[in-house]
Amino acid sequence: MHDPTVPARVKSPRGTVWRGAFWLALACAIVIAVLAYHPGLHGVFLFDDYANLPALGNFGPIDNATAFWRYITSGAADPTGRPLTLLTFLIDARDWPADPFPFKRTSLVLHLLNGVLLALLLRRLGRALHGSSGRVDAAAALGAALWLLHPLFVSTTLYVVQREAMLPATFVLLGLIGWCKGRELACSGRAAGVWLGAISIAACTALGLASKANGILLPLLCWLVDGLVLARALPLAEARLRRRFAWMRRVVLVLPSVVVILWLAKQGVDFATDGVPAFRPWTFGERLLSEARIVCEYLGLLWLPHPYTAGLFNDAFPISHGWLTPPGTLATIAFLVALLILAIAVRRRAPALALAIGFYFAGQLLESTVIPLELYYEHRNYLPAMLMFWPLALWLTGRGAAMPVRRGLLVLLPLLLAGMTYLRADLWGNVRQQAQMWAEKNPASPRAQAYAAQIERANGLAAQAVARLRAIPVTPDSDLQIALNLIGAECDLGNVAAADIERADRALRHARIVGQLGYTWFSEAIGKLSSGNPCAGLDAAAIRRLLDAAAANADRTSPGRMQDNLSLRGSLALTQHDPQAALRHFNAALDAKPDPAAGLHQAAQLGAAGYPALGLAELDHLESVWKPGALQGGWSMATVHAWLLQRQGYWHNEIAHLRKSLQEDAATQAAADGKPRP
Repeated sequence: MHDPTVPARVKSPRGTVWRGAFWLALACAIVIAVLAYHPGLHGVFLFDDYANLPALGNFGPIDNATAFWRYITSGAADPTGRPLTLLTFLIDARDWPADPFPFKRTSLVLHLLNGVLLALLLRRLGRALHGSSGRVDAAAALGAALWLLHPLFVSTTLYVVQREAMLPATFVLLGLIGWCKGRELACSGRAAGVWLGAISIAACTALGLASKANGILLPLLCWLVDGLVLARALPLAEARLRRRFAWMRRVVLVLPSVVVILWLAKQGVDFATDGVPAFRPWTFGERLLSEARIVCEYLGLLWLPHPYTAGLFNDAFPISHGWLTPPGTLATIAFLVALLILAIAVRRRAPALALAIGFYFAGQLLESTVIPLELYYEHRNYLPAMLMFWPLALWLTGRGAAMPVRRGLLVLLPLLLAGMTYLRADLWGNVRQQAQMWAEKNPASPRAQAYAAQIERANGLAAQAVARLRAIPVTPDSDLQIALNLIGAECDLGNVAAADIERADRALRHARIVGQLGYTWFSEAIGKLSSGNPCAGLDAAAIRRLLDAAAANADRTSPGRMQDNLSLRGSLALTQHDPQAALRHFNAALDAKPDPAAGLHQAAQLGAAGYPALGLAELDHLESVWKPGALQGGWSMATVHAWLLQRQGYWHNEIAHLRKSLQEDAATQAAADGKPRP
């Protein structure tokens, strides 16, 4: 261990060369990363991008303070709404639709910044363990470069919405660097170190939480870093300062970590006793067993990387139904337990290795344990794997046996990773090849096959899309995407088979969740019907039948789903020139869920269809059932957003504006009909 009270050694020319190599290697890694990622910057928005980024234009261009606050409070993910992530999107656009290139470029810059911060953190940790030396600095640069250039993180960096996974990592790194500096100052007898450590963790935890819930893990991660490396390497000699630092450590590291662990334990007990949400196709126990295999697969992708993986589609990952079903389940659990035992056993002899293992498992606690999120996503490794390659880098830059091999790997490994990253980024820059590759990698994934079919349809290959969708084996629970996309592809060819309407009927009735997919598909089908160019076999009667099937789904009990279904029925009635039926359905939709956004949309639909008087009646019904007042639901950003819109009078202004427009249209229509103006 390095003793900070011992005078530093005289710098040698060899040490100066190593220290210069730190910055040179880091600069080279950044340049290589830019070159490797460049092909992917010309890709497109994907999936959840469309669920999050359109908020940039929900209230018009963000060009004033009022629009800014409406936007920044509009997040619905996590109780916090992730406002800091939303804020960074304003760097790239202030309205929607937008060009994806600036978003991907900014995400790459953030990835490069994280690489630099990681190198600085590893250098501080290395110096705490081994003293100030060129070898330590080189290991820090190499460890950061191996992480920065790893192909697994292409799907985080180039998937715009996953900036919400990158930003917490930024604040974790900043918090850890601040803590290291604080302990160094306290070790030298300066009380400012106590304050710096406390402020670094408190501020960066808050900022990380404002980006994504993962930010709450910073105190736990710092507790590991401090306990395994810093506490023994940088002890505090002065008794009074040591007591102050210990109390601060308990408050900003230990207490929050214990709270998080207890909260996760409570969540686990709740889900074990009450069950997971019905739309998940696994039980709580099956999730835990499956996650053991998934974490082992993550580790395999980290240590045996390859350029092409399953990508964003993991809905067909085989679930573990028991300790031996599939057979590898028990073995993966034993392997993970062995890794934890290894970390405990070597924590004094090889603290860097123990920290890398502990940091990885702690980083996975929130998303890969008891909370019933989807099972598998590559971006969940972005933060946990940050220290993963540091022990290897320390070995490669050290002295001893196999020196030529070590030095060769020191250069070869980053270049190999960069090459694989380039290949993967190039795939992300070509939407058609990307869809085809993901479909090949995920033959049993309804999502992957449906996405590939959508890309084929967009490129005029509807027949190929039909063949693809008919070939995939699916269960009733996973058939919805296939069934609906199959009808769309057949529409492109001019005719929908009655058997496929029947298949969609069954899928809508039995799908675990219909959600936004169903609403979007019905909206498009009704829009095609109203365009005057209907699809043979998908007439109003067929759409009404499918709406009945969706209404019979167990998911129908959600007020939002009931509102969606009734609103779609109103839109369908308008295509059949039955405005009174449309108004009845629209009113029933508001009765199911009084929502001003839905009411305004429905009233506007009636006006656009030539029935402004009925549009006014819809606004009257909205104002009779929607009573803005005391906000309910506890504290969350959604509550803050609703309060802000209410305080600004947004909905009242929108209603008044639409009412005025509809009144003018009604007056014009009455005048044209020869009736007196009301």
